[in-house]
Amino acid sequence: MADLVYPPVVVALKSLWKYLGLKFDFAGAENLPTDGGAILAMNHIGYLDFALIGTAALPVNRYVRFMAKKEIFDHKISGPLMRGMHHISVDRTSGSASFVAALRALRAGEIVGIFPEGTISRSFEIAQMKTGAVRLAMGAGVPIIPTIVWGSQRIYTKKVKPDFKRHKHPIHVKFGKPFYVDKSMDVDVAEAELRRQMIELLHEVQEKYPHSHAGQWWAPARLGGTAPTPEQVQLEWEAHQREKNEEHK
Repeated sequence: MADLVYPPVVVALKSLWKYLGLKFDFAGAENLPTDGGAILAMNHIGYLDFALIGTAALPVNRYVRFMAKKEIFDHKISGPLMRGMHHISVDRTSGSASFVAALRALRAGEIVGIFPEGTISRSFEIAQMKTGAVRLAMGAGVPIIPTIVWGSQRIYTKKVKPDFKRHKHPIHVKFGKPFYVDKSMDVDVAEAELRRQMIELLHEVQEKYPHSHAGQWWAPARLGGTAPTPEQVQLEWEAHQREKNEEHK
């Protein structure tokens, strides 16, 4: 497919990264296929994750087609850009159309980026994941590349005021070894193994990160940070759901 929009967007993003003074550490690009389809199963800690991971994939001359929520495509500015870059809209009320679109892209030899957690993890840990990545890999016969980004939450994440000042934050992205899912595998077992690999990769990236996590709002409680624990996030979500249910009674 023709890519008329993606190249100028990449130029604009590189200018933004330069303005912010970001210090990149990209690793594992050798695990990305130079041709053919693949799935990037990515952790989700901030609103810039997709752009930073897409930047990390550029050295192998591949454009990633990201699956993103429908609301981004409905926006008058971001919508035309997302469609122009051939990203894939996800309607959370009806996921079949996006699944078919992603399957078609994978079979056409594209790299498709997926956030299996479905939303930003406020604990900055790997939350429970949906099985979409595994199901797509089975359907298209392509590998899954576990992918971790770290540091993006310091710029722009959920429930925290964005910080676009020039701070020279370290941004780490690492592509793990391909995970091949056999069609005979149980979907839940395969998803659990993918999550295990992503957790292991996240810990590797965090250990290499040059700044201390102790006492930092952007760091998980496991590393001494002040972010809410996964259990606290779950309790908040359950309370929110109860409030919504009460409003609709």
